[in-house]
Amino acid sequence: MAFDDATPHVDQRFALSEAFYQKALKDRAALLKKFGPRPEDVETFPDHDKPYTIWNFFPAAFNCPYEVRHLGTLADGGKWVCGLSRLEREPDCVIYSFGISGDSTFEAELLQNTKHCKVWGYDFSVKGFASDIPESERWRTNFHAYGLAGKNKPATGNDPAMYSLQTLMAMNGHNHIDLLKIDIEGWEFETLEELIKPYLLSGEPLPFAQLQLEIHVWDMPFASFLKWWEMLEAAGLRPFWTEPNLVYVDYAKATPSLTEYSFINIKGDNVLTKAATLPPRHPHGP
Repeated sequence: MAFDDATPHVDQRFALSEAFYQKALKDRAALLKKFGPRPEDVETFPDHDKPYTIWNFFPAAFNCPYEVRHLGTLADGGKWVCGLSRLEREPDCVIYSFGISGDSTFEAELLQNTKHCKVWGYDFSVKGFASDIPESERWRTNFHAYGLAGKNKPATGNDPAMYSLQTLMAMNGHNHIDLLKIDIEGWEFETLEELIKPYLLSGEPLPFAQLQLEIHVWDMPFASFLKWWEMLEAAGLRPFWTEPNLVYVDYAKATPSLTEYSFINIKGDNVLTKAATLPPRHPHGP
């Protein structure tokens, strides 16, 4: 399969990328057979006699059909985004960010590079966005000291209120999210499982166009991670970028248990899958 250079529509690029991704799934099965063959036999971070880590089984094998840009600090906290040019002209651009901590450079650059996007931020460990966001852009931000969870849980004592993504979207009057960032220190497994399962059962597409996610695999068994990852794939999520958190490796002198992934949602009619014609490629360049 190849692009038609005269009319390089986004759906052509999606189709080609999906073909590449299906090849990557076959490669995963072959790697599993070699080092398993059962998922339970595969070690997450084996000793030196086995030349792989868990991340070799899950490459970012899908291509974003638009430009890919890094936003935010080049250190821990920045993210890779697909098709920022598509968000630039969306009049109702909605961004959700879970896990703000002390760095808001990612959210700041999203706001500075778009005209209409608004950011809803959630983190119970801080009181608001960091000073990275200039005062001139603050009117496009909303912050609450809530946590993201698979199920709703009211605040009790020192425990913060926890809400599901569906509940927060209903509270905010949203039916879509153009970009969803999640960094919730290991709770992403339970939270995303609870979020995704209803959509798999109903056949409805997930309500967000792309997902920027830090995965904290730590001591999770390979078989459990594989099952969780295949759930993401079944829901239409395809990784287009990955980057190990080497700051964590340096600080903790540990295995690369933390890794950033960026996913595109290939199902449904979202800002990245809507029909669009891309500029033709230059005859003397890519």
